[in-house]
Amino acid sequence: MDETGVDWNRLAPAYSRQAWLERSSLSTALDLVAAQPEERLLDIGTGTAELLRSLSGRAGRPDEAIGIDPCRNMLRQAGPLPEGWQLLEASGEKLPFPDGSFDVVTASYLLHVLEPGTREQVIGEAARVLKPGGKLATITIAPPQSVPARVLTAPIRWAADRYPSRFVGLQPLDPSADLERGGFSELGRRRDFRGYPALCLLAVRSG
Repeated sequence: MDETGVDWNRLAPAYSRQAWLERSSLSTALDLVAAQPEERLLDIGTGTAELLRSLSGRAGRPDEAIGIDPCRNMLRQAGPLPEGWQLLEASGEKLPFPDGSFDVVTASYLLHVLEPGTREQVIGEAARVLKPGGKLATITIAPPQSVPARVLTAPIRWAADRYPSRFVGLQPLDPSADLERGGFSELGRRRDFRGYPALCLLAVRSG
């Protein structure tokens, strides 16, 4: 059980049942990041490796990709990946990689389930392992923009705040301010509502 009170090991066998709600936004994020064969990619909080599986079906995919997650049971639910790709049990707050060792980092459906301090650590680690000018793509639950949407989603947001162990995955977040503080400059954003209401951001490591 992590800081949110969610027992991911227990939830792992059933996690794939909701994967179809993520697939459209995963595709949108991958379009934004446009990873190339010569680039080395890291997926933080890979879970059951849904993003990596989506990426594996694309032409011109990276020759090397690594997915990390602290939950062993989630990684066990992942299917086969291309040769040269791997999954590791590791935490996003302390990545087991040298500085500047990746061209692309992704974090899908992760940042909004973290406490602010932990989110800052994960973003800092992403910046550390990226090369200067490296790209970071994130997916979070989309914060409502219009007044009617905020009214309609207020009960869900209240439940996510009040009962984080049950609704933490539905807590909306625009992480742009967190990314800026972590040394990133935003390059683009897209919203995707064909499944979970998602905000996909692309940022570049400054310096």
